[in-house]
Amino acid sequence: MKYLSKVLQLLLAITFIFSAYTKAVGPGFFEITLMDQGLATSRNFAGHMARFFIGLEFALGLLMLLPFYIKQLMQISFLMLGGFTVHLIYLWSTGDTENCGCFGEMISMTPEQSIIKNLVMLAVAFVIYKTAQSRTISKTIPLGFTGATILSMWLFLPMPNHEDFPFETFTQFESKGRVDLSSGEKLIAIFNLDCEHCQEAATALGELQRQHENFPELYVLFYQEGSTTVEEFEHMTQSSAPYAFIEVNTFFDLIGDSPPRIYYLNNGVVVEIWDKEFSKSIVNTFGLE
Repeated sequence: MKYLSKVLQLLLAITFIFSAYTKAVGPGFFEITLMDQGLATSRNFAGHMARFFIGLEFALGLLMLLPFYIKQLMQISFLMLGGFTVHLIYLWSTGDTENCGCFGEMISMTPEQSIIKNLVMLAVAFVIYKTAQSRTISKTIPLGFTGATILSMWLFLPMPNHEDFPFETFTQFESKGRVDLSSGEKLIAIFNLDCEHCQEAATALGELQRQHENFPELYVLFYQEGSTTVEEFEHMTQSSAPYAFIEVNTFFDLIGDSPPRIYYLNNGVVVEIWDKEFSKSIVNTFGLE
């Protein structure tokens, strides 16, 4: 039983560390998940909240690799996992089927799947709590380590400034769900569903997507002025991408003299803005051949 307890302790430690890592590589997604789930009231508060939980998970996982205060660490694990499980049960009861963010964008899990994962982790933590032989050292060491690890998240994951980011409010896209546009390389197309030039641009983009497996992530913001639907637009242009709708004022804020317009984003920074020659610009920028 002693060896089983050690193995389970190692597995639980690795799970916490991996969970923290998947959130840390793309904290923006975790931030918007906290907002969408009603746990944070603003992106700024969500950013601080995300860094706290990422640091806490890192600290717990790393401390579990050591033989000290194991029972106390399991008790903290019970509180964390139990609290999040109750919240996930609530999301599940409301019909939420989107990625809960437990493993960031790296491993997508619905609330139902995450509940099962948490229940398994709770069972493992309970076995460890009952069987582990815990040693003690000065409490200042683990408490200081935990505090330092949590605070270091603001150093390793600096809070971004989204004040001038034109796509801050767009976090939900049809067919995709939650999306953090401020992370990674992304293309944002601004289309009017009835615009012939937009339809031509979408047709060219659809052709490029089919030709190149390494085509960058594309998201579309649609303005609907007439009767053309998204389904009709996609059928006409033989294209498809996650999309959201925008109102008229936002549409005119985001285009140039006339639609369409495409933004190239790299980690939330608008690197390029294209109003014509879209295919050529994308091919040259991303080295597509």
